[in-house]
Amino acid sequence: MSKPLKRIAEALERMAPAPLKAPDFDAADAFVWHVAPDRLEPVPKVSRVDISLLIGVNRSRDTLLANTEQFARGLPANNALLWGARGMGKSSLVKAVHAEVLTRGHALKIVELQREDLPTVARLLNLLRASSERFVLFCDDLSFSNDDQHYKSLKAVLDGGIEGRPENVVFYATSNRRHLMPRDMIENERSSAISPAEAVEEKVSLSDRFGLWLGFHPCTQDDYLAMIQGYCDAYGLRISEDRLRAEAIEWQATRGSRSGRVAWQFFTDLAGREGLAIQ
Repeated sequence: MSKPLKRIAEALERMAPAPLKAPDFDAADAFVWHVAPDRLEPVPKVSRVDISLLIGVNRSRDTLLANTEQFARGLPANNALLWGARGMGKSSLVKAVHAEVLTRGHALKIVELQREDLPTVARLLNLLRASSERFVLFCDDLSFSNDDQHYKSLKAVLDGGIEGRPENVVFYATSNRRHLMPRDMIENERSSAISPAEAVEEKVSLSDRFGLWLGFHPCTQDDYLAMIQGYCDAYGLRISEDRLRAEAIEWQATRGSRSGRVAWQFFTDLAGREGLAIQ
C-alpha cells in the first residue's frame, strides 16, 4: 500500500467510532439512548406516577398491562401505539405499566428513544438483540411532518427488515395523532399527488403496523375531580370537598381544558399553597 493510501486508511480508522460496548443492564431497569457517541445511560430513578393514580383510562391500562406482562414472561406481544388527547397520561401509563410489571416479579427493561434519534435505531436494536434481557423500546410524542424521512427508520423497529424485529424487544410509542401525521397534511397530499392513493399510504400505514391502538380522549369533569382527589389521598392532603371542587373547576376554567396533566398541575399548586412537599 502506498504511503498516501496508508495515511488515508489510518485517518479513517481514527475517525471511525469505537465498537459499542454492551452496558451493564443490571445497573438499572431503565435506560436512555444517546448518540454521538452511541451509549445507553442508566436511569436510577424514573419519573413516574403509581398506576393506581391514573384515572379514566381503565381499558387502555388493562390492555397495555396484559400485553406487557405477556412480553415479560417470554410470550408473544404486540407493539403498541397510544394516541389521543394531550395530557391524558399516555407516557405516564407506559412508565407506570413498566413499574407494575416489575412489582409482579418479572424482569423487564425500558429504553427511551428520542424521535430525532430514529435513524440510529438499527444500531440500538443490534445492541439489544445481543442481550438476554427483554426490553420495552419507548418513543414519546412520535409524529412526522410532510418532509420527514424518520418514518423510514421506524420500520426497522416495527418490521425489522430481513432480520425481523428482535424477539426480546417490543416497541411502545405515544402520539397525539392516530396516523402519526396531521390530517390536513394527509388530505393535502391526497389531493395534489399524481397517485393520490399511494401518496401517503407509506406513512399512514405505519400506524397499521402497531398491533395495539389505544385511544385516549378528553376526560369528563367527574374524572378530572377524581384524579385530583386521588392525588390528595395519595399524598395525605386534607381539604374540604366543597373547596377542592370549587378551586379545581376554577383552575381548569382558566386553562380552558381538562386533562390528567391539568389535574396534576392544580394539585401541585394546591400542595404548594398548603405547605405539603410532594417530591
